[in-house]
Amino acid sequence: MAQMKIEDIRAMSEDQREDAVLNLKKERFNLRFQRATGQLENTARVRDVRRDIARIMTIARQKRAAEAAK
Repeated sequence: MAQMKIEDIRAMSEDQREDAVLNLKKERFNLRFQRATGQLENTARVRDVRRDIARIMTIARQKRAAEAAK
């Protein structure tokens, strides 16, 4: 799975962003578990998932700040 694009995240509704973060956190947990048991093949995916979570949360925070400024 490729990294999420900024334009795609901005087009999401708030509920979709929350669902995406929840799914990514579940994936991050599973990847951490695989790494601990020695079954993880693509170690870079852990980093990508972590950054996708941060990217979504940053955009959500920006949108909330923009609404509050209105």
